[in-house]
Amino acid sequence: MYYRPNAQGDIKPTWVDAIQALDVQLGVPVHLAGLSSLTHQGLSHYLQLNKEQVWICVKNKSSLPKWFREFPYQNWFYCGNHKLEVNPEKDLKRITVKEKELTVSCAELAAYEVVDAIGKLISFEHVAELFQGLVNLSPRKVQDILERSSSVQANRIFLFLGRYYDHQWVNRIDETRIKLGAGKRQVVEKGRFDERYQITVPEILSVKKGEQHNG
Repeated sequence: MYYRPNAQGDIKPTWVDAIQALDVQLGVPVHLAGLSSLTHQGLSHYLQLNKEQVWICVKNKSSLPKWFREFPYQNWFYCGNHKLEVNPEKDLKRITVKEKELTVSCAELAAYEVVDAIGKLISFEHVAELFQGLVNLSPRKVQDILERSSSVQANRIFLFLGRYYDHQWVNRIDETRIKLGAGKRQVVEKGRFDERYQITVPEILSVKKGEQHNG
């Protein structure tokens, strides 16, 4: 990685510089993903303490240069989207992060990435709280992403959370064109069973948000 230090030599490259170097200098297909993408688009109200946990999407993390994998004081969270073929023109966008231009997943793909990471990088409860604020997702983009996804579990959870919060976009999704599979899926232990999507969900999600105010 090449960077130009300032005269005092006290400016070190940041994680943003590292990702930009992969993209611009090395031409590695990489984008800011999941929770990090939502955060830097203003769609996550969580404040991250200590060093930032940065979510990135790369197809094969073993192909990344050693300097990147061992970047000082940095905690990389890798998501591969192995059950979804990302379409750069539809799914990715450019935003400014800490005065640098980075490629990031659009809100709809970022939402899919956090759902797909449940039990690996993030808890179901955390994802549910994130989805509460995702009121303005594009139903067209959600439809397109879920149709391309071969992950039955991720597809079911995504739709469950959209309906749990009664988001308007979910009512415009044609579920018959989405791979939802058959049979039950245990997503969490000791949760409750959701009949519609045949998945276990945390007990805390036992009552739909729209029904809590009605008694």
